[in-house]
Parts: sequence; C-alpha cells; structure tokens
Amino acid sequence: MPINSALARRTHAEETDVVVVGAGPAGLAAALHLAGAGLRVVVLEAEDRIGGRMRTDEVDGHLLDRAPGLLCPGWPEAELPGLGLGSALALRPFAPGAVLRTGNRALRVADVRPHAGRPGRGGHPHGGRVGRGALRSARALTRTAVSDAVEVSRLRAALGRLAALPEERLHARPEVSASKALAGRGLSGRTVDALIRPLLSALLSDPALTTSSRVADLALRGFARAGLCVPAGGAGALPGVLAAALPRGSVRTGVRATSVCASAVDTAGHGSIGCRAVVIAAGAHRAAQLLPGLRVPPHHPVTVLHHLADGPLPHGDALLVDAERRGPVSHSWVASAVDPSRTPGDGRPLVTSVVLGEAAGEPAATLEKAVRAHAGVLHGVPSDGWEAMAVRHDPRAVPAMPAPHDIRRAVRVLCGLYVCGDHREVSGPQGALASARRAAAEVLRDLGLRSAAEGGPGVRAAA
Repeated sequence: MPINSALARRTHAEETDVVVVGAGPAGLAAALHLAGAGLRVVVLEAEDRIGGRMRTDEVDGHLLDRAPGLLCPGWPEAELPGLGLGSALALRPFAPGAVLRTGNRALRVADVRPHAGRPGRGGHPHGGRVGRGALRSARALTRTAVSDAVEVSRLRAALGRLAALPEERLHARPEVSASKALAGRGLSGRTVDALIRPLLSALLSDPALTTSSRVADLALRGFARAGLCVPAGGAGALPGVLAAALPRGSVRTGVRATSVCASAVDTAGHGSIGCRAVVIAAGAHRAAQLLPGLRVPPHHPVTVLHHLADGPLPHGDALLVDAERRGPVSHSWVASAVDPSRTPGDGRPLVTSVVLGEAAGEPAATLEKAVRAHAGVLHGVPSDGWEAMAVRHDPRAVPAMPAPHDIRRAVRVLCGLYVCGDHREVSGPQGALASARRAAAEVLRDLGLRSAAEGGPGVRAAA
C-alpha cells in the first residue's frame, strides 16, 4: 500500500511515538498496550465522545446503550492480560441462560454460572463441570413442544458435546454457514427452527445465520458455558475504563484524521502529528477511507430501542428471545433488572429491545410502535402505556462473518502502519480487544520493544 509521501514531508506540529485513530474499544485497548510498553501514544477521535459503537447516552437519568452490549463473562481480562482491568469493569449477569417465548409459554434454556476458585483445565473457570452444565441446559429443553424422545436425546448429546469440546476441535470442523451446519447436526428441522436458530440469531445479530459455522459454534459454546452479561453503568463503561487507565491527555476528541502514512497523521484543523507508527482503529468503512484498498466486509444492521414500562415485569433479569418471530423484536430484556444503575430508581422498569435484519431499517416511528407491542407480548404484560426513550439505528452495527471467515485477519499493513477493530477478528467487543492486542504486538515487534505482559516497563500511571 503506497505511503502518502507529501504528508511525510510536512512540518509536524508535534511528535509522538504512536498515533491511534479511533477511540472505540479497539483503539483505546491498543493505546493501553502501547503505553504499557513505555511508548508515548496519542488517540484521535473524530466524535466529541469516546466509545465508538459502545456508547451510552444519558436521558433523564437513564443510561441507554446505542448497541446491544451483550458480553460473555471473563473475557475483558483475557484480552487485556497483565493490565488488571478485569476487576475495574463490573459485569452484571443475566439470569442463567435465556427464555425462549413460544406461544404463551416461557421456555428456559439454562447455562452454567462461573464457580468460585481457580480455573479448571485449559484456564476456563468452569473446568470439568462444563459438560454436566450443558446437559442440564439440554434437559430444560425437554419442556418444549419437542416431544419426540429421540430428538430430545440427540439435542442433549449435541449441546453437551459442544459445551465440552475444546476450541481447537471446533476449528477442525468443516466451515460452512451456521444455517447449513445446523441442518447437518442430526437435529430435526423443528428443533433447529424453534429453539436453536432464534437463540443463535440473537447471539450473532444475524437472523439469516449466514455467519461462519465456526464463529457460531464458538458463540453457542460460550453461551452454554458462561451465559451473558452487560457492563454495569452501560456499554460505555468499557471504553471509559480503558481511557481512564491511559496517561492524562492521551485521548483527544473532536479531532478528525484526514490522511495517514507510516510516519505522520494529518488532521482537519489540528495540524500534522509526526510519529513512529500509526494504528487505524476505526470501523471498517472509515478505515478503508484512510487505507485505500482495505477490504470492507458487509454489515448486519441493528436497531436498539429503549422503553420505560408502566409496571413490574414477570421475567426480571432474563434474556427473552422470540422463538416464533411474531414481530420485529429478536430479543429483549429488562435492563434495569440486570443492571439497576441504568435507571434513577424511579420504579419504572427500563426495557431494551433489539431488532435485526431488514426490519431494523424501518422508519423509527413505525418501528417503535411495532416494537412496543411485540415487546409487551414477549414480556407478558400490556405495553400500551410504555414510554419510548430512544431508538438507535446503526446500518453498520455488526461486521458480517460469512464462511470462510478468517478470525485472525492481518493487522500489519506495513512497517509503521497497522489496523485493528472487530472487522479484523470476530464482530463485537471481544474481537475488537483481541485485534487491538495483536496490532499492538506488531507495533512493538517492529519497534524492537516488549509489551507489559511480556515483561516490559508496565502501564504508566495517569499523570
């Protein structure tokens, strides 16, 4: 990829070691790895706030996420080794598993909660108890309309094997679309359509299940092992924790990068910043603007809606999934029950609902009305009196991961120029953090340095 030589010849307003473009989770995590190795880092964010897709808005004391924000417990520390941020980010778990709504029935698919003590074999907190928990999950499904004993037995065995299967064994499976893989797993079409497909669609934000079967297997396996959670205080808490750990003044908002090369970044109205390396940590489309030729994957649209209910809701802190697809809502939950800090304590439950696929692009007013009615059905209460708080639509919410999908796409463009984000790994915050760690490692390798996790000087304290 050619370097902008004209930019390289500019007189720079300042100099630093690394410029990171983008203050979402990927950019902030990359900056933190680099600062921990003793480098001077400047993070440029075009918006007036950090966070990227993981932003949380405050409306009348209510904390409203712009994205679904569903996470698996334990991964922040796993993706930021040696930096001690896992304890700084409080996670609020859902009730075990998920509740599939079909007709008038609420069918719970249970999972396993982490156990106290040291991790089991392979470093996973569940150790050898994973398989037993997955079988308990399968037994919960026997209360569904799937009455054929043979199908139930097959379903138990399939979920048990998936939860206990080592990750390397998952990667050894043939890679096809998630939809095709489900059809070939020895389960009836009825079981797949009524139970597994709606749950996987919610986990992947992909109603058509075009996602790689390997990615889908990992998502379902993670859910069966540990369940789901959300950050306390909203999704924006994650980038907030990352930014707070950086040296003061490292992050600059309202500064838009206009062009980059391996030794400088030009900005709109803020001059040129000279450096030894540049990390592009923006979304795929923005990254391709700065790095012409970078492949941009298609994206899945997502719309997140928030309502204030007018009374108590029966399912508390459970994740509700529509197993029959009777309306626009894929899944919904009482955000104030999972994380009470998201409401000012006025007694009105805060309900978050997610719309996927083509329905996510409907006009906001039309969609809000349909979602309010559908969410009321899912939660089992009248919803005519619910108050709409926000409708957040993102046509590029989730990078698509069709088969074959490389979950370790290159992050080094050339010496001095790097790129990271969930479009380089797997979609979502976990992929963003993993790609940031890889990009930082490439920067340090090219500069002849070691990371803090490898015995470098460690994270600087904020000045």
